[in-house]
Amino acid sequence: MQVPMHLQMPSFAATLTYDTLRFGEFEDFPETSEPVWILGKQYNALTEKDDILSDVTSRLWFTYRKNFPPIGGTGPTSDTGWGCMLRCGQMILGEALVCRHLGRDWRWAKGHKQREEYISILNAFIDKKDSYYSIHQIAQMGVGEGKPIGQWYGPNTVAQVLKKLAVFDTWSRLVVHVAMDNTVVIEEIKRLCMPWLDVAGACGGSEGMGELNGCLEGACALAEEETALWKPLVLLIPLRLGLTDINEAYIETLKQCFMLPQSLGVIGGKPNSAHYFIGYVGEELIYLDPHTTQPAVEPCEDGQVPDETYHCQHPPCRMHICELDPSIAAGFFCRTEDEFDDWCMRIRRLSCNKWGLPMFELVDSQPSHMVSVDALNLTPDFSDSDRLERFFDSEDEEFEILSL
Repeated sequence: MQVPMHLQMPSFAATLTYDTLRFGEFEDFPETSEPVWILGKQYNALTEKDDILSDVTSRLWFTYRKNFPPIGGTGPTSDTGWGCMLRCGQMILGEALVCRHLGRDWRWAKGHKQREEYISILNAFIDKKDSYYSIHQIAQMGVGEGKPIGQWYGPNTVAQVLKKLAVFDTWSRLVVHVAMDNTVVIEEIKRLCMPWLDVAGACGGSEGMGELNGCLEGACALAEEETALWKPLVLLIPLRLGLTDINEAYIETLKQCFMLPQSLGVIGGKPNSAHYFIGYVGEELIYLDPHTTQPAVEPCEDGQVPDETYHCQHPPCRMHICELDPSIAAGFFCRTEDEFDDWCMRIRRLSCNKWGLPMFELVDSQPSHMVSVDALNLTPDFSDSDRLERFFDSEDEEFEILSL
């Protein structure tokens, strides 16, 4: 479409949001020969614009909503003004569920009958108290993390809340792991995603599945789902890439993360204004913006969900990468152990490149100076404010600052 002259200034038009434009005109995707990366997939903007928009539109888009049942029975009926990071958390986890149940290549088409798995995913985010990942569940779980309902979250807080909520999602059976202190510990992740390894060790069955199966007939028996070779992994890595502005030394590394096939994108944005970043083109990040208020949606009697408002059907927003707030959380999804091993190999390659600093460290086993969050046995009603602030403060003041 033709963009009016008063919207053609790149520095302004690239940061327009859905609310700002009131469903009106949007800046079209740039005509550029530079590659476009969307969650691990590369596109050519000159020849594949329709494919780019189809990919973007197929991502689940969660925005502010109004007129939903009061949170906690007596709380707010809208999250306008405070729920943007919670909605971004929903989007990054929603992408993980799509990859888990539908596959990365799945595409949404307006007006088409959707698969049952898709409907189940969407129902997990409907704005009501009994949906696994609803605004109600996230807000109330956040109370246990020291965040009153209606208070703005940071990327670290929302990552920790999603980790706790995923435990109750027995259909998806995800392992949501939040890597703290800028460090991803391979041994820790494999123990979480392959719980039978611990049982094998406890039963003396470390030499093969034959011995493990023998143990399963006795006191070490596990439920069938616990013996799966690998529980799908959602890896969230909260990071601080500078003090008040992003350190330019991390920009190329951050862009490379969107190129990984395991990428779930990045949640972050600007102070008190969160976005879900799904890719980049040139020096611009591509993102979905939760800052528009739409009416809450009720599922139909037949279980179907009116879903058009859960998909962004206009060109996505863009902003210069240097405008990014340094506090972010990067996400990755590994359906199998092979995918996780491949991710580790790719991350190690990135760390060897000389054009940018690594954003986090990948190690085989836990360094002696690190204390596992799980070891502290933190629960939703944990009340030790000092330790709670250390691990869950959304403002991320306790993050180690990565430096040159």
